[in-house]
Formats: sequence, structure tokens, C-alpha cells
Amino acid sequence: MFKVIRKRDGREVPFDETKITDAIFKAARAVGGEDRQTAMELTIEVLKMLKKKYNGQVFGVEDVQDVVEKVLIEAGHARTAKAYILYRDKRTRIREAKGDLMDAVEEILAETNRENANVGNSPSAKMLQIASAASKKYYLTRLLDEDFSNAHMRGDIHIHDLDWYAKTLNCLQLPLDRLLTEGFNTGHGYIRPPKRPTSATALAAIILQSSQNDMFGGQSFPFFDRQMAPFVEDADESETFQAMEALVYNLNSMHSRAGSQVPFSSINLGTDTSEAGRKVTRNLLLAYEAGLGRGENPIFPNIIFRVQKGVNFEPGDPNYDLFQLAIRVASKRLNPSFAFMDSSFNRPYGDQVAYMGCRSRVMANRRGPEVTPGRGNLSFTTINLPRLGIRAERNLKRFYGLLSEVMDLAIRQLYHRFRVQARLKVKDMPFVMGQGIYLGSEGLKDDDCIEPAIVNGTLAMGFIGLAEALVALTGRHHGQSEESQAIGQEIVAFMRRRIDEACEEYDLNYTLLATPAEGLSGRFVYLDRREFGIIPGVTDREYYTNSFHIPVYYPISSFEKISLEGPYHKYCNAGHISYVEMASPPVHNPEAVEAIIRHMAASDMGYAAINFPVDFCTSCNLMGVINENNCPRCGSAAIRRVRRITGYLSTVDRFNDSKVAELNDRLPHSLS
Repeated sequence: MFKVIRKRDGREVPFDETKITDAIFKAARAVGGEDRQTAMELTIEVLKMLKKKYNGQVFGVEDVQDVVEKVLIEAGHARTAKAYILYRDKRTRIREAKGDLMDAVEEILAETNRENANVGNSPSAKMLQIASAASKKYYLTRLLDEDFSNAHMRGDIHIHDLDWYAKTLNCLQLPLDRLLTEGFNTGHGYIRPPKRPTSATALAAIILQSSQNDMFGGQSFPFFDRQMAPFVEDADESETFQAMEALVYNLNSMHSRAGSQVPFSSINLGTDTSEAGRKVTRNLLLAYEAGLGRGENPIFPNIIFRVQKGVNFEPGDPNYDLFQLAIRVASKRLNPSFAFMDSSFNRPYGDQVAYMGCRSRVMANRRGPEVTPGRGNLSFTTINLPRLGIRAERNLKRFYGLLSEVMDLAIRQLYHRFRVQARLKVKDMPFVMGQGIYLGSEGLKDDDCIEPAIVNGTLAMGFIGLAEALVALTGRHHGQSEESQAIGQEIVAFMRRRIDEACEEYDLNYTLLATPAEGLSGRFVYLDRREFGIIPGVTDREYYTNSFHIPVYYPISSFEKISLEGPYHKYCNAGHISYVEMASPPVHNPEAVEAIIRHMAASDMGYAAINFPVDFCTSCNLMGVINENNCPRCGSAAIRRVRRITGYLSTVDRFNDSKVAELNDRLPHSLS
């Protein structure tokens, strides 16, 4: 009856009516049918309708499927029709996923993928990115519940590190002292405890690298000064400095994850007042200040100086000199950032709180001891606040209704991911779980599931674009209006209350995160612009503002910005950070930096840093702010530009387009 049919790719191929019969019979069997004869009779009706509708014209596969659905429904085979429609929809999603995957692979091979500024473009990195793209498509189409995958693809939520959904966990605070004292095994034999500081820091780098290979997020030492102190007690300053210099070099050159990136490392220090602990802090800061081999600014480790009254914050405190040194180094190198042990939410834990990665914080624990070492975040999912603000049409009651709905969905999705992660076995994470590093993993066997350990971890729900959401709701963001500031605080407080309720409902450590949006900041605004158009102050830029931050383009003083952002830190118990932007390295104005840090502490911040440009000519080693494309000294175009991206440092050439747009919009904050 028909000679050819047009495929989806435009090719015309011989028509085969048995494929229609097979598809109908398959749908019938899905609902308990076993009569192929009926499928053949229905095929005849399909052919009649095709002849009547197309009258000799060539039709396509989709046209045939439309007619099959119509015939099944009109013939009274409603259940078979439903099964056929569901199967057709599933095949469509699989085809679309394959097409999206091929597009993603082409983008990776063209070296344009910049979702994570810490991932390079080496052959192994590209291989990892291709595997990542395939994993994302698989999880969205085959593993996730449809309401979760649809919410992610629409842009209501963003499931971070989706490619690792069923493979591993996010980040971890490592018990360095125990590993160095007892020794460990990375898979090819036992490593005995070190005796000298250089060996100890070399093994510290290997520990970070080995843990990174088991996980997808940041790796951190929570009390590095205290943990490393025993290994420098009888070492002089020179030997200790060389050991710390070697650590900085290693953490900027030792690649993990199949060679795609260096470990995403953080080191907390500053509160150990023993002479050995002070020696560790002093020499790591000095080694970081010296830079890499030609004076380049190190990218890693992320050094976090823990500030505490009575320890290092006031003149006369035993480590006050180290606080002054930390300010000096930060004024030149961007690091260290500063964690405040005396904030209202950190103070109850003494000096036990540590931060890692972009801003992660792990402390409270419903299922075990409230300690930092051996614990981390399991996964996090971010809510698109600007989209809710747009949809609410300036109606706050409606906004809270929409927010409740999407929070409930995100909480359920995080629990789903927890259940998937809980089925992983110890042998899937041979270092982190096999060596008993994760709290609760001690004594587990290779084939045991890791649930007894990961109940000590956290599930984080994050948010992005509070500023744009407030513009959508009130016409002004929280830097422009006291009313908007009050509404902003109530929104975030509302989110924290719902998260605390989730802790009770699931008996798990749900937490609220001030999201570090790298690739996400551009993805959400792209999707919202496509749906809602360009809305001034909301979707008119290439990115959404991070978490609760004042927009980077808004002119404001350092102290006012700190005062406005400070109140949000206490709600975000999964992590938070605030920045002050400066026009150039304040190497000759440490007093201003100290005043800023003291105001951060007074404003109840938990974690904060100062930002400024750090440019370095790799031809003549000139360092400073180089505004031109070429070095003013030697004329070279080989300029290495280091900036803070979302809580960690990176070179600008690794920024994605949305982050480049945000970087270009950044205004320095005045000191008045």
C-alpha cells in the first residue's frame, strides 16, 4: 500500500507495516494482552486512516504514531493506548537525550565547556567530561523520578553534580592526625607514619589526592596546625618552611580524577597556640605568601584562618601575630579567607567549626557526635528564587506558597539521592570508607553498604538569586531598600525553618546552603529569560547573584555590604561566605583589611574574604593589576589573571561565560 516512510532524520526508507503491528502488540502485552491477531486488525485500520489522510503523500514516523494513538482510542483500547503513549514518550525522551549528549560531546571536544573552573582540558579531562555528560543524561532519563528530572530540566531546581548522583559523595573533613599517626593504605600497600615534616606534608597531599579520587567535592583538613604540630616539634624554621612550601607546590601540581584537576583542597588553621602549632601556621602562610616557582599566585590550597577572641583576635592574644601575618598574606595573595569562631552560631562549638571548598560547613549531627573530622556534605540541590519571584507577580503570599512547593520537592529529591548513596558499598569508596575515614565507617566490610556512615553527613538545600527575587517581588533588592532587606531575611528564615522541619521528618541532617553558583548562575537565567523574557533587574544580565549577596554591580561601601549580608549567615548552616571587592591588592593598607575583617566579625558572619585582581606576566614575572591585554613592562600577552570565582581561586581563562560577565560587572566597594 505504501512504498516509503520518512525517518526523523529526513531519510526515506522502505515502509514496513509489521513494525506497526509489533508496536501495538508490545503496548498490549504491557497491560496483559496476548492477542497478536487483534494487533494485526488494528494495523489494518491504521493503514486505512493513513491512506485517507495522506492520499499518496509521503508521511513520517511521528505521523504514523499519531494515527496509531487515534485508532487505539477510537477502537476502545484505552489501556493499550495509554501504554503506547507512555512508551512513545519514553522513546522520545531517550532520543532527545542522545541528541543532547552528542551536542554536549561536541562542545567538550571544542574546548568550550567551563562548568567547573578547576577542571582542565587535557585528554583525560575531556574523557571525564564526556563520561560526565553521558551520566547526566542517563540519570535524568532512567534513574530519577520524573518530577525531579523535569524540575531540574525546567530550572525550578538544580541538582548539583548530577553526573555523580549514584556514584559517590560530595566533600569531607579529613582526620589528618589519625592518618599520619596510624598510617594508611591507598591501595598498593601500607604507608607507615612519617617522622619528619617534609614526609608528613608529602603524605598530607597524598591523603587529599586519594580522598579526592573517591569523591566529587572538596577535601579539607579542619585543624591543620594542631594535626601537623607533632611532626614539626623538633624541626627548625627552615625545615618547616620547606615542608610547607612542598605542600603548596604539590597541591598545585598533583592531579587527581584521572588527571583532570588538582585536589580541591582546603586547610583550616590559626587557633593552635602550642609552639609547634604556631610554627605550622606561620610557615604555611609564609610559603603561600612566597608563591610558586616564579612568584605566581597559588590557586590551592584554600587557606582558612580561624579567628577567635582570646586566641588571635586581640593584641596580647597568643596568636595575634599570626592573625596579623594572615592579614598581610591575604592582602597580597587573596588567601587566607577568614572563619569566625565567635559568631552566634559557631560559638557554641568552641573552636571546632571548620569550613571547606567553596563555603561548606558541617557541625550539628542528629545521628552521632557533633564533630568536624570524618564528616562532610553528601549532596546539594539549589532552588531558583528569581523564578518563584517572577511567577508570584508581586504577591508575597503566593511566593511563599510556590517556595513551599519547590522546597518540598527538593527535600524529597535529596532523600532519594541519600537512599541511592546509601546502597553504595565500602569497596566503591576504598580509601574514604575502606580506611575508616568517614565517621561511622569503622569496622564495615568491603561488601557492606555505607549507610551507617553517611547518616553522619549532611543533605543541603541551597538557593540562588535572592537579590533578583526581591526585585521581582518589590521592585528593589536588599541593597536598595530596608523593606526588601526585611523581606529577604524573612524568606531565608522561612527556608531555614522548613529545613529544620525536614530534619525532624526524616531524622537526617538537612541543612540550608548559600549556594556557590558557578555554572548554575548562567543556566538559571538562560532558562528564565527563555520563559519570561528580559525583565529589568531580574533577567537582564547573564547571571543571577550568588545566594544572599548584594549584586556585584551595585555601588555600596564595604562596611554597608557587610552589615547587610551578615544577618543571613546564621540561617545558612550548610555554609555561607561574603566578600568585599577591592580595586587592587591592599598590600600597603593592612589596617583597612583588618578593619574590614573586624566588621565582618562584629556583623555575625561565619566565613568571609577579600577580593581584588592578581595579574602576573609569565614572561617577565611582573605582578600587579594589569588592565591592558599586554604587559606594560615587556609587552607580552601571556598574562595569568587570578580571581576568586565562587569561594575558591581560579585563573580567568577557566571561567565560564556567565562568570566572566559577572567578573566584568564587579565594582570595588569603597572603604568609607
